[in-house]
Amino acid sequence: MSRKLFGTDGVRGRANTHPMTAELALRLGAAAGAYFRRRGADGHRVVIGKDTRLSGYMLETALTAGLTSTGMNVLLLGPVPTPAVGFLTRSMRADLGIMISASHNPAEDNGIKFFGPDGFKLSDEAEAEIEAILAGAITPAEPAAIGRAKRIEDGRGRYVEYAKTTFPARGGLRGLKVVIDCANGAAYRAAPEVLWELGAEVIAVGVAPNGHNINLGCGSTDTRAAAETVVAHGADVGISLDGDADRVMILDETGRVADGDQIMALFARRWAEAGRLRGGALVATVMSNLGLERFLNARGLRLERTPVGDRYVVERMREGGWNLGGEQSGHIVMTDHATTGDGLIAALQFLAAMVEEGAPASRLVRNFQPVPQLLRNVRYERGREPLAADTVRRAIAEAEGRIAGAGRLLIRKSGTEPLVRVMGECEDAALLAEVLDGIVAAVERAR
Repeated sequence: MSRKLFGTDGVRGRANTHPMTAELALRLGAAAGAYFRRRGADGHRVVIGKDTRLSGYMLETALTAGLTSTGMNVLLLGPVPTPAVGFLTRSMRADLGIMISASHNPAEDNGIKFFGPDGFKLSDEAEAEIEAILAGAITPAEPAAIGRAKRIEDGRGRYVEYAKTTFPARGGLRGLKVVIDCANGAAYRAAPEVLWELGAEVIAVGVAPNGHNINLGCGSTDTRAAAETVVAHGADVGISLDGDADRVMILDETGRVADGDQIMALFARRWAEAGRLRGGALVATVMSNLGLERFLNARGLRLERTPVGDRYVVERMREGGWNLGGEQSGHIVMTDHATTGDGLIAALQFLAAMVEEGAPASRLVRNFQPVPQLLRNVRYERGREPLAADTVRRAIAEAEGRIAGAGRLLIRKSGTEPLVRVMGECEDAALLAEVLDGIVAAVERAR
């Protein structure tokens, strides 16, 4: 059964434009409700969280109407991180969790992500079944069986308390000055609370959401504000989350940024030394740097690669019984602690390394020498297929021939935005830039 509506991370698009309309959200909520009712779910309970986008109010209301129309009872969490929805879906014994967020995308976009009763994102098969229900007639509940909806005031607090329990180092964070950039997003209250309650001196930025400024000049996709704040305040470390707080970038005391590959390398090394790394493997995507793979192999560890998307990382981790994985973009998945990428809990693990090893952040953010890697994003009009153009295919084939034996190329469409992502790795940085320029030019002409 195929999926057309769902991408690599739920349904996503520009607010008030298909598929992110109130009408479709209502029907999607009804279809999801019908799916879980059909599967004989007990209690028919749904938790819904959101980030700080203005369109979240519209989509939250529409989803609630659709869900209650099929007999589902809805618990509204308000602004909470995406991983909090995964955690609360399981801990509150809900049949379904929904996060309204477009993650790192601009404020004009929004998205809808679904979690199953185990707290993990729904499988491709489940999403395809919901799409099939959506395409047909949805039978509403009888009047007496219509669901109820209510606000849950302690959802964020439950997550805050849980996040603190994952911090392993004795003595907490006393003596550390920490900059936290919440991207004006879902963690704008939870993340500073956790760090302060663990004892850190907290300098918070990106904590004034207004519905329009999520990810705008801040967060994990734009770390300049966090880096400047770290240096200006003489902080020990900086933490940059994205809009829904499932991604993180770490900044050392000089403002230098460590991406997900460097963070995963640190965790894999520490966990392997402590006997905690199950199966001696780290799961990451095809985007992760070759330098990470070499780092792991030198320590007798393996890198298991997956397609791009944290959902595929998690699926492979569950299949293989591995407990650490993630993406270069900053999704760090630790199934000992969370069912999806959790930027805050990953940051706590990094802070624990600083405390337990007595090391500055600058020593921990540089674990391997990356192979030169370039990523170019080319935007195209929705509905077009630039990668299908013969000119683009020829440009890619020519580039692969030139780089053969010296590196690798990965050209793909984004699963969340109308972008073609052109990535390459090569020890010869000049050659890499030249071949990527040729591919980008071909895509631009075909877009």
